[in-house]
Amino acid sequence: MCGIVGLYLKNETLRPKLGELFAPMLSEMRSRGPDSAGVAIYRNSVADSETKYSLAHDSSEYDWKAIDTGIESTFKCEARITQIDTHAILVSTLAENDLRSWIAEYHPQVRLVGSGQSLEIFKEVGLPDDVYRRFSLKQAEGSHMIGHTRMATESAVTTAGSHPFATGSDLCLVHNGSLSNHNRLREQLQKEGLHFQTENDTEVAAAYMTWKLRQGLSLHSALEGAIDDLDGFYTFCVGTGDGFAVLRDPIACKHAVMAETDDWVAMATEFRSIATLPDSNNANIWEPKPATVYTWGGQGEVMH
Repeated sequence: MCGIVGLYLKNETLRPKLGELFAPMLSEMRSRGPDSAGVAIYRNSVADSETKYSLAHDSSEYDWKAIDTGIESTFKCEARITQIDTHAILVSTLAENDLRSWIAEYHPQVRLVGSGQSLEIFKEVGLPDDVYRRFSLKQAEGSHMIGHTRMATESAVTTAGSHPFATGSDLCLVHNGSLSNHNRLREQLQKEGLHFQTENDTEVAAAYMTWKLRQGLSLHSALEGAIDDLDGFYTFCVGTGDGFAVLRDPIACKHAVMAETDDWVAMATEFRSIATLPDSNNANIWEPKPATVYTWGGQGEVMH
């Protein structure tokens, strides 16, 4: 039992209040996930020549400056890093494969947890209110966020095992449920060159998405493939560069609700999260159908 929330602000005048609006949504899911919490926020897009990397370490005392100076020295490229508690946001012209290999060699205790033009991922063990406060997210501005509160069932309670999990550039995945074939699928994906940092079943779902996207499939097609290839009960919310996608298993065992007004579109495990939003009593509210992909694009409508 976990909690998922997502919010996209269609009204750009509300975007300075994204963190403030999202805070009670995530907090309402604390009873569904007291072990850890995490969010993906889309904000402050970098230049086309740059990539924004979300990095994490177990200690807030880590010497993050050694990373950007080391990258600049080794690769003769631009890099700048900003620490936010146990995480850091690195912006660089360095390619992701080069960064991943360099970190593995020189900073093996640092985890690369996300990348893209606007995506930033923050996650930690603890109650959602405390995690949200640690990363100063209530003051955050941006276009959209997705979040997760975890009650661990398939793996240990660790920061690395918290959601969201990255699936590609500006893509990440959160999950409520349990996959029954994740061990077998992990072995298959490892043969395809995918690497894993945890025993978490959700990381397998994220790696599956990465594998499908690398084959050139669209996000919609990759999620449709998941219906056949992933066994178990689940609701997925996938953060994208311009919104989010939602998928429930063919039985629709795990709760999900979506809502939309002229100002925003939202999804959550339970409506009480959405009820915290302005004008939610006048929203168009519906339950996503089983085995149906819903994607929020940039055209002011939910498509499936």
